[in-house]
Amino acid sequence: MGFSDETMRFNLEDLAGSEIENSLLAVYTALADKGYEPVNQIVGYLLSGDPAYIPRHNEARAKISRLNRDDIVEELVKDFLKSKGVKA
Repeated sequence: MGFSDETMRFNLEDLAGSEIENSLLAVYTALADKGYEPVNQIVGYLLSGDPAYIPRHNEARAKISRLNRDDIVEELVKDFLKSKGVKA
């Protein structure tokens, strides 16, 4: 593996967004595995802050609890706007 002379840019926001994305996907999968409606359960958690909306299955509750709920909502809004062609 070679190195480039170009300076790499590190973006902490990209890293945080990636962590949120990976965690939400894992939580979604765990909820679906247990037979829940994943979107409803995640929304319930985001609105109330009550971790009981998320099962412990596959460490889903621990994964989502590590994240700040405001950061999750911000990432969801950014992704929605990006999907609509709006630069956020």
